[in-house]
Amino acid sequence: MRLFYSLMWWMALPLVLTRLWLRGRQEPGYRQHWSERLGFYGRSTAPAAGPVLWVHAVSVGETRAAEPLVDGLMAEYPTSRIILTHMTPTGRATGKSLFAKHGERLVQSYLPYDTGSMVSRFIRHFKPSVCILMETEVWPNLIAVCGAKGVPVVLANARLSERSLRKAGRFGALMTDAARGITLVAAQTEADAQRIRSLGVQRVEVTGSIKFDVMVPEAALLIGASLRAAIGARPVLLCASTREGEEELILQAYVSARSALPQGVLLLIVPRHPQRFDEVESMVAAHGLTVERRSRLALDGSAMPHGVDVLLGDSMGEMFAYYSACDVAFVGGSLQALGGQNLIEPAALGKPILIGRHTFNFELVTEDALAAGGAQRISDAADLIATAGRLLTDSTARTTMGLKAQSFANQHRGATRRTLALLPDLIGKQH
Repeated sequence: MRLFYSLMWWMALPLVLTRLWLRGRQEPGYRQHWSERLGFYGRSTAPAAGPVLWVHAVSVGETRAAEPLVDGLMAEYPTSRIILTHMTPTGRATGKSLFAKHGERLVQSYLPYDTGSMVSRFIRHFKPSVCILMETEVWPNLIAVCGAKGVPVVLANARLSERSLRKAGRFGALMTDAARGITLVAAQTEADAQRIRSLGVQRVEVTGSIKFDVMVPEAALLIGASLRAAIGARPVLLCASTREGEEELILQAYVSARSALPQGVLLLIVPRHPQRFDEVESMVAAHGLTVERRSRLALDGSAMPHGVDVLLGDSMGEMFAYYSACDVAFVGGSLQALGGQNLIEPAALGKPILIGRHTFNFELVTEDALAAGGAQRISDAADLIATAGRLLTDSTARTTMGLKAQSFANQHRGATRRTLALLPDLIGKQH
């Protein structure tokens, strides 16, 4: 099966590279560092005094989630070097922003495509002592090559929904063989752990979600305060990490129910994917609404232009700032069957959270937040706008819900410490 999988990779490679080039029309980062994706690198870096720790975080969400772990590894292994790999330019840009503080001790690269030769070249070049994959990344050839070269593979902050488990089952022996090659899984919940064990992983520990340990950056709070000052006293409904199809539903509901909303409500929309910023701006204008973009706001103390109906969050790495500046937060990816997004960030900031019906990718954390009273599930876009309107007019209910959300987030900290405690034996085998 793995031989067939590898053959398919080689056959698909021209199409993969063509798609990469085409995506580069909207995101130029996709046209950079191609040699890394093929397993070719420049001159070798100076050898690290201690272990080389490889952390793979595919895109923005995983990179943000990896922050406490990367910082913890840096502190726990002060002579180490970390190789941080990504699959997307936005993930790479996020990593550059988050980890510039570590200087040359952290090196970024794209993950090579999952063929044996490309992964082998990566390992020969960087010589990692351990490979730590974040959340849901399972690459059969990567795991097999690591096993052959004696590099332990850890799946950290791991989650596996029932839907993903069913998808994995379709790949049969390819996925089960890869799962058996994983040395250790640090799962977010017992339910995740049980599903992962069913694939054949031998060692699975429940550590909780590392995302609870992410510290709110002071710089983000300052940006959020400046953004809020520019907005003024207007009530702010944030629709965060929205996906294709959701913005149209939200805008329709907003226009229909606008007369019933508190006066001056500002709709702040932050699409999850940056290539859709222009599309969403045009969508807002098509509804007859006045739109302003975050990138056009100087945040120098001046007020946002009068009469703006919708503020489009078109900046990268400022989600904490957007959450900080809002009064009520809706977490996107949940109005349609997309699985939802993580609601830990608004909870950590003490914001009342609204979430749609489709949260299967974050099932337990969502249910726990609902049970704690820090989140409320809405049925559709009309219900979203109506519920947000009620919260925006009831400061007591809004404050109570926000405090419950923050308490929920604080109670679940500690996953990073528990994950780090599992690693010394694996890293020690190499050093």
